[in-house]
Amino acid sequence: MKKSSLFSMLVVVYFMLAACQQPQVDKDKSSFNQAELTGDAFKYHQYELENGLTVILHPDGSDPLVNVNVTYHVGSAREEYGRSGFAHFFEHMMFQGSENVADEEHFKLITEAGGNLNGTTNSDRTNYFQTIPANQLEKVLWLEADRMGFLLPAVTQEKFENQRETVKNERGQRVDNRPYGLRSERVREALYPKGHPYSWSTIGYVEDLDRVNVDDLKRFFKRWYGPNNAVLTIGGDIDIAQTKQWISKYFGPIPRGPEVKSAKKQPSALDETRYITLEDKVHLPLLQVTFPTVYSDHPDEPALDVLASILGSGRTSLLYKNMVKNGFAVQAQASHPCRELACEFLLLALANPSKVSDLSALNDIINASLDEFEKRGVEDDDLQRVKTSIETSSIYNLQSVAGKVGVMASSQIYRGTPDTVQFDLDRYNAVTEADVMRVYNTFIKGKNAVVLSIVPTGQSKIAAAQSNFSLQDRVIPVQQEMANIGEAPVIIDSFDRSIQPSAQASKAVNVPQFWETTLGNGIKVLGLESNETPTLSFSLSLEGGVLLDPLDKTGLASMTAAMMNESTLNFSSEELSNELRLIGSSISFSSNGRYTNIYVNTLSKHVDKTLALLQEKLFNPAFLEADFKRLKQRNIQAMEQSLNNPSTLMSRAREMVLYGKESRLGIPDSGTLQSIDAITLDDVKGFYEQYYRPDFATLVVVGDADKAKVLEFTVMLNDWKKSGYKLPDFTIDKNIDKGKLFIVDNPGGVQSIVNIVRHGPVYDPYDEYFKLSLANFSLGGMFNSRINLNLREDKGYTYGTRSRFSGGKLTGTFTASADVTAEFTKESIQEFLTEIEQYQQHGMTAEELVFMQSAYTQSDALRYETPRQKAGFLIRLSSLGLDEDYTAKQQEIIQNITTTELNALAAKWLVSDKMHIIVVGDAKKLQDSLEDFDRDIEVIEILR
Repeated sequence: MKKSSLFSMLVVVYFMLAACQQPQVDKDKSSFNQAELTGDAFKYHQYELENGLTVILHPDGSDPLVNVNVTYHVGSAREEYGRSGFAHFFEHMMFQGSENVADEEHFKLITEAGGNLNGTTNSDRTNYFQTIPANQLEKVLWLEADRMGFLLPAVTQEKFENQRETVKNERGQRVDNRPYGLRSERVREALYPKGHPYSWSTIGYVEDLDRVNVDDLKRFFKRWYGPNNAVLTIGGDIDIAQTKQWISKYFGPIPRGPEVKSAKKQPSALDETRYITLEDKVHLPLLQVTFPTVYSDHPDEPALDVLASILGSGRTSLLYKNMVKNGFAVQAQASHPCRELACEFLLLALANPSKVSDLSALNDIINASLDEFEKRGVEDDDLQRVKTSIETSSIYNLQSVAGKVGVMASSQIYRGTPDTVQFDLDRYNAVTEADVMRVYNTFIKGKNAVVLSIVPTGQSKIAAAQSNFSLQDRVIPVQQEMANIGEAPVIIDSFDRSIQPSAQASKAVNVPQFWETTLGNGIKVLGLESNETPTLSFSLSLEGGVLLDPLDKTGLASMTAAMMNESTLNFSSEELSNELRLIGSSISFSSNGRYTNIYVNTLSKHVDKTLALLQEKLFNPAFLEADFKRLKQRNIQAMEQSLNNPSTLMSRAREMVLYGKESRLGIPDSGTLQSIDAITLDDVKGFYEQYYRPDFATLVVVGDADKAKVLEFTVMLNDWKKSGYKLPDFTIDKNIDKGKLFIVDNPGGVQSIVNIVRHGPVYDPYDEYFKLSLANFSLGGMFNSRINLNLREDKGYTYGTRSRFSGGKLTGTFTASADVTAEFTKESIQEFLTEIEQYQQHGMTAEELVFMQSAYTQSDALRYETPRQKAGFLIRLSSLGLDEDYTAKQQEIIQNITTTELNALAAKWLVSDKMHIIVVGDAKKLQDSLEDFDRDIEVIEILR
């Protein structure tokens, strides 16, 4: 391998990308000197305010939108022992209003403006970001500045208590009520010494959340959330001179916070191998071996990443060969996640209990794989695969303004400069075989690790080894009050900050221009040229999908798609995987819903080689017996595991309740344990021969190629012959005389999942279905919806709730859903029904109508930015038979619709007595309380 040629190629790629992203600035409007832009992968302007706020501006006029990101260099690593979860708690509190912004108004204003927003917290940083139409930028800067400088006056005990319950619900939903949910927390506790900043999870412990008070939280904010500990990054269709004026106006008067010193690097070290066992509601035992290594940007990090790729990344890895290929595990992988203060090297496997009796066997295979690596050494392809992945992932990050802004913000926080693409290319390009062997010997070979066994409840004997480490009870001493940073200084403005800025004139949104043609064998082709990044994506959809399954062999379409991802007549699956990874391309087959889909993503320079591999996979599948047996066993074991997941139980129950277990629509796409067991390899071959045909095929191509070039690529499809298959039809009994209450037992669940469902209209772009989507917006279609403000923000029963009408060609449904604290299951259902009934009776207000119209109209600016979004637009056009100008017609409907029409639809469809209630929870604890509802109750067994 010639490293210098690879390096030169990557440099050319990034300079080309930088060139195509040159800002489009009206020189008559901007006094900014464009020569002040710098950067290779991104063109940006960087400066710092007197208060220490770092500002990064990236002009990109390709779409009429802007992304604003405020990143604070504070995460859970800045918390104190016994006061975990503060940073994540503040992620929630920062959306609860500030001195000049009312409670929940941040969400409301961004939604009304047609934008989207969120915030995330990890161990090292907290960020808040929103993408909005370009004309809304000043409003967003006002919002972000207000919560940076004026949050504390709005932090009340009531808001504090409410968000504490919301965070507890989030922990319940994501950690405590999810199989394997405690995996990361348990490993951290064993890997790091007591009090280490990474020894607790970002979401924190419930007992710490209960212990904290509102004054503690205020002190934490004053310590860490000053402008000198933040980076403001803005990208998109901006006028730099005007943007700088707004930043100076809104952020400039905010004073510096306390000085923040860089945190000390603290890689862990173990004096022995620690074995820990966790019993959980799982079917597949899990083994995770975790070695402490270095810290982010340490010189050894790239070589450790390469080592992880060799050992456990994809089908080319040793763990795949030694565990998955032979059926000992349904999944095996290695990774090297790095954080600011410390990194970890993970080896993980999910056992196949039909072939492995205990986890010590998997541990032996891991050790044998390490020995094999030591003898095998490093091959040229090992290095090339990782380096190519760095190139391709960096390029795909450039496809959206939000992606670029996120990368720049993160790079600035951790590395002190926004553009570190070349830095990463250089350090990975410099990795040698000797480096990889050196880090293996330094950090892995014969070293101590944390070995976690997660086993089914009551089966601790199958752990990899007897536990020799247990975390002592968290005895928290009486804590001193957090140091008082002092009162927040008075901020003196030259303007009235309470006045919300008005939006500028909106910019025109251009619906993507595409072309359409039909091949000789009937394949419809839609294409859209987009050369912002040198990438190309293909989506080949074959209509029918799982609907073509025989009723006694449901899951056949999914199994066939899985087999299409395996070996071909001329290549093993490992060889195919290696070839694709060497050029940074992907080809995947899947079948769900109404379609079998083949997705292809590639850099445009590798399109010919990628499509040659697609041709091999599509037309020359080997359908090997060994592959079939392994996939069948993996699917059965994965399904057994999924039946421990409350979300899976709800999905299956919902389908069964609405369509019945005798209909294909009422059975999961993946089938059942019984139906999968009945499928034979001949069934798969027969399904392929009959249904992998162009009879109802559509090809969507988006990216760096014009129509002529795309049609050259389609030559491979010209000889593909139709089989004459027919699409099935289904009879659906949509009548519900009186809704019932169904309970699916999930013993010991700390949360209940609640769904309220009924049949609804099938998809239509202009009439009843479309208008019901508009009507639902205020009920449950956004964060500030009535049901979310009630159940989450007012009652604190849930982390989040929503309702929606969804529809396709065959089916339509209405669903209101939430994961709720188990003890408030009955109360949550009652609040759901109350809100639905009130909305059905009284409908949307005039104010809510105006809000909905604004949100739907302005959000067009965000709909067509990335190749994925553009492809989605074309797929909708084709699959649903839509007019090319359907979005314009919908906008006209939105602007002219009345509350009278919407409320008539709500009155017709939102009749709660015509809705079923489904609850996944602990039936023993719930059934008595749920009998208060005037409904027949059935405890049901879901299809297995």
